[in-house]
Amino acid sequence: MTVAAPTLTRVPNFINGQWIDSNATEWFDVTNPATGEVIAQTPLGSVAAVGAAVDAAAAAFPEWRRTPAEDRIQPLFKLKALLEEHLDELSRVLTQENGKTLAEAKAEWRRAIENVEVACGIPMMMQGYNLEDVARGIDEMMIRQPLGVVAAIVPFNFPGMIPFWFLPYAIATGNTFVLKPSERVPLTMRRAFELMEHIGLPKGVLNMVNGGKTVVNALIDHPKVRAISFVGSTPVARHVYARAGEHGKRAQCQGGAKNHVIILPDADMKMTTQIIGDSAFGCAGQRCLAVSVAVTIGEAQKTFRDSIAEAAAALTVGNGLDEGTGHRDLRS
Repeated sequence: MTVAAPTLTRVPNFINGQWIDSNATEWFDVTNPATGEVIAQTPLGSVAAVGAAVDAAAAAFPEWRRTPAEDRIQPLFKLKALLEEHLDELSRVLTQENGKTLAEAKAEWRRAIENVEVACGIPMMMQGYNLEDVARGIDEMMIRQPLGVVAAIVPFNFPGMIPFWFLPYAIATGNTFVLKPSERVPLTMRRAFELMEHIGLPKGVLNMVNGGKTVVNALIDHPKVRAISFVGSTPVARHVYARAGEHGKRAQCQGGAKNHVIILPDADMKMTTQIIGDSAFGCAGQRCLAVSVAVTIGEAQKTFRDSIAEAAAALTVGNGLDEGTGHRDLRS
């Protein structure tokens, strides 16, 4: 008896308040790193999908930017409650496609929720100021205004947290928004957007286009996209920054780094090992600030070497959903 293979989930785009299947001709396999199982496929995207998302965001912008800030943040209060309610589910999805432990995934979502909470304070944070007689006979007034359509291109290592460095602030300040998640981990944001369908945002304020380099370049090149935020590798950060500059767009691009720590002979070795072990090995080694080089001074060379080797040996590598995967606390 032949059993047909189950149909893989093909991740759709979210444009103008609707889920739209991609007509991409190329697809990227999304793999559970703990099992090697292909759990979904991401469209590598098209210029047309980007155009549809940006046009929807541009059409929604005039009315949204005139919506009072106090009203713009009301959906964010609903979003916070939904993220709290679905924290366990969102964390499991994140772990399955990213590989970090469930506890780390929950901590990541906590950071995302914190950003939503902070964005709810936009009516105060967005205020400008007046200064009389800034120069002789000159008064100054500063107001903060939304730009228009803005976009964020986010990485694979924190698929829940990093989109929320941008998304809640963009819409709370009156912009409309297009998100491009990493093609390697699209399911976390897909589930988050399913929740965001129910927070009361007007159609077109929030959009998501999946894809790879084609989508990245299309977002940068589109004349209606006023600003780009990027987090990822340094080579791609340079590409995004340079190309955005050619088009006169605002851009903030955060690249990778090699992180060094210096360990002195009088360091508390248990504490030092715990901190460095967490940094280097935590979140499946994917943190932007993961320690990659430890510089030891004097006697710390031997004591730290032995201590970090013990910590590495104590790691339990496995499925992030399994209890016990990870490393023990050496401080106890």
